[in-house]
Order: sequence, then C-alpha cells, then structure tokens
Amino acid sequence: MSGRFLSIGECMVELSQAGEGLLRKGFAGDTFNTAWYARACLPPAWSVDYFTALGDDPMSDEMVAFMGNAGIGTDLIQRIKGKTPGLYMINLRNGERSFSYWRDSSAARSLAADPDCLREAVESADVVYFSGITLAILSHDDADALLAEIRRAKAVGKFVVFDPNIRPRLWSSYDIMHTTISEGGRASSLVMPSFDDEVAHFGDASIEATIARYRGLGASHVVVKNGAEGATLSFANEQMHVPAEKVKNVVDTTSAGDSFNGAFLAHYLENRDAPAAARFGAKIAARVVSEHGALVPKEKLGL
Repeated sequence: MSGRFLSIGECMVELSQAGEGLLRKGFAGDTFNTAWYARACLPPAWSVDYFTALGDDPMSDEMVAFMGNAGIGTDLIQRIKGKTPGLYMINLRNGERSFSYWRDSSAARSLAADPDCLREAVESADVVYFSGITLAILSHDDADALLAEIRRAKAVGKFVVFDPNIRPRLWSSYDIMHTTISEGGRASSLVMPSFDDEVAHFGDASIEATIARYRGLGASHVVVKNGAEGATLSFANEQMHVPAEKVKNVVDTTSAGDSFNGAFLAHYLENRDAPAAARFGAKIAARVVSEHGALVPKEKLGL
C-alpha cells in the first residue's frame, strides 16, 4: 500500500539538561513526534509530511533540515518573515520533569492563517492527523478554519485522526476548550484520547463513557490509551482491550502516547487490523520509554 500521511501542528525547540550547567538542543512537539514514529514504522511507499508555520531565522532553517533528514516532507511548511519557532525547556528535579515554555509568539500560531496553503496541504493527503494542542495554539478564527478544512476532508473520504491531548493552560477558558475539543472529535474518523485527560477534564467515569462520547460526536473509531493499563479499542461495532507491554526500566515517558499513535497508525494503515496495530504501538511505546528523549532513532526501535 501507499499514501500520504499529513501531520498538522507545532514543532518546538527543546532544551534539556546536559550537566554542568549546559543545555542540549533538540526539536519536538506532539504532532511532530507522531509523524516521526509514523515515518519510522511506515514503508517507503508512504510519504509523511509535516504542516506548520516557521520563521525565516537560522533555527527554523535548522528545524526544517532536521525534519528532512528524518524523511519527513517539509514542502508544505510556511515560512513567515520575522517569526521564530516556539521553545521549551525541560527542568529536572529529583528525577521529576517539569517544563517551561516560550511559545506566545511562535510562528506555528499562524499555521492556519493562509486558507490557500491550508487547503492545499489537507487536499494533498490521504491521512490527516492533528491534536488538541494544534487547535489550542490557534486564534478562534484560525481554529475554526482548520476544523472546517478537516471536516471537509472527512466528508470526501480522507482518514482523519485526532488526539485530544488536553492541555488546559493553553486554552483561554474551560468552555472554549470543551467545545473545541468536541468539535475536533466530531470532525474525525478516529479519536485517540488519553483516559486520564478525559477523566480530569470531561469527568468521564469509565473508558466506556469516553468511547460513547466520541462515538456520539461522530467518530467511527476510538482508541483510548490508559498508560500501563493498555488501550481499549472501539472499531465499528467491536470493542477490545490490548494490554500494555511490560517495561523493565522506565527511563523517560516523554512521547509515550505520541509514539503509540504513530506506530499504531503506521501498522493500521498497512494492515487494517486494529488489535494488531495496538499491540505494535504498545511495543514501540515500550521501547521509547526505555530511552531518553521524545524522538528515539529507528535503529533503537527494533524495526
């Protein structure tokens, strides 16, 4: 099989501790992480493209080169004069991670501002992937524009995938967050929520309640991730549970959900076997959390 996988969102500059007061630079972001693992797991006949907006500065140039070297298409990326990428720093204290962000003027906040570029990108794809963070960083009008294009893509038969990835501090209010996340689910063919997010922010009493809510919005398929408890899948009229892979030594949980998503989608798009795709996603996620960083090289994934 072959096709075009398009991931939409924000890739940021990542600074992590490197010892002796030094910082290590990298690039990461939820939808980019998923594109990274989809690219690693899909055969060469599939293209994987990233759609975002970046600046015209050297750091944006470096990010584009990094993506291209990973085999991720960058031709659709918009470059905005005078803008720069967002940045975040990982802080470690007693082994626990916290994050500081500088993204208010990120170029990615304008990724949906040009309707022609947006439509061209979505129309070019067979599979469209986006997240709640993608929606959260946009203005109200731009989020509506993106959702309109994604609804159009679903209506013409494209496979649209949404991870709600709920981050309340990115939203101006809970009401706007609830409404927009729900619209993201309504626009999608497959929704891939994390159960702890849905409990905390939508009050779901059970995994079944999460599935019912997104299915009720119009998503044909739902995959609910529940950390070490595994994933529950609702495809067509079937519901099934797939356990997580056991991990001997968890080193870094960054990108656990993103890597599961990318690996699941890669396997599903090739084989159309949801339980097998979930088992494959769990295997890749287990390898990812056994390594440092959001982006684990393909050679360490056992592929």
